[in-house]
Amino acid sequence: MLSMTNFRAERDQGGWKWLEQSSGSHEHRESRSQKWTLLRRPPSCVGPAGVCCVGSAPMADAADLGSRLRMLLLRAVLLLLVLPTHGQDSETEGPGAVVPLPKGACTGWMAGIPGHPGHNGTPGRDGRDGTPGEKGEKGDPGLVGPKGDTGETGVTGIEGPRGFPGVPGRKGEPGESAYVYRSAFSVGLESRVTVPNVPIRFTKIFYNQQNHYDVTTGKFYCNIPGLYYFAYHITVYLKDVKVSLYKRDKAMLFTYDQYQEKNLDQASGSVLLHLETGDEVWLQVYGDGDFNGLYADNVNDSTFTGFLLYHDTI
Repeated sequence: MLSMTNFRAERDQGGWKWLEQSSGSHEHRESRSQKWTLLRRPPSCVGPAGVCCVGSAPMADAADLGSRLRMLLLRAVLLLLVLPTHGQDSETEGPGAVVPLPKGACTGWMAGIPGHPGHNGTPGRDGRDGTPGEKGEKGDPGLVGPKGDTGETGVTGIEGPRGFPGVPGRKGEPGESAYVYRSAFSVGLESRVTVPNVPIRFTKIFYNQQNHYDVTTGKFYCNIPGLYYFAYHITVYLKDVKVSLYKRDKAMLFTYDQYQEKNLDQASGSVLLHLETGDEVWLQVYGDGDFNGLYADNVNDSTFTGFLLYHDTI
């Protein structure tokens, strides 16, 4: 007949304690009262559902019994190593809670190797926004950034109203007087003796202050480039007259007058010419001696005149 012993653990304010109950044989368990006795130390072997497997077997020999005792002692040591872990897991339970014991047969149970830590769980949802904090102090000004690119020119605005006249300025200093370019002459014929196809020498001087007309050659020499006006008035007597105005050996103007017997006649001509420095202008009889009717005396004159209208600008 095999006697059975039950154990259980309870927790109070002082910590964990072990209780023992001897139930006897299976046939008499229902009739006997179940009493629990407090143990001073944990039992050496605890089986499934808190039932200790220590008992008596009539047919067991001494050698088999010693081997079982050593095995039970080893398992009791392993059980002591496991018990603190169960105590920590049950701290949240109330007083009097029964500590669950390892499952399995008393002769085959052994503590297993701790498993690997589990995977991290998925992150929880974001919490609610907190209450806005107080406004902080104003920070120091930042560094000046680089100068930006020039923007596009804007649209021209509408012209504003006309302003009031300003205050007249001070009178300026007198400037230098402008240089006046002068070139002019006016000459007349003193003798009726003239030679065809050569310049007529007008030796009677009315005006030749700049000496641009040469009395010895009968030619006007240009010293100031610009626009000039030339004119001549001729008295005709005894013969027909045909004269030409020349510039650089080229006839520029012709004048012809037919003589009327026993009467004086007049012929004239005028022209505008642009001259360069060094140009020459003169008057001469054109053709042979049959057209040499120029005449002058103390009451009748034949004249040749020219002057500068305006000079060329540089």
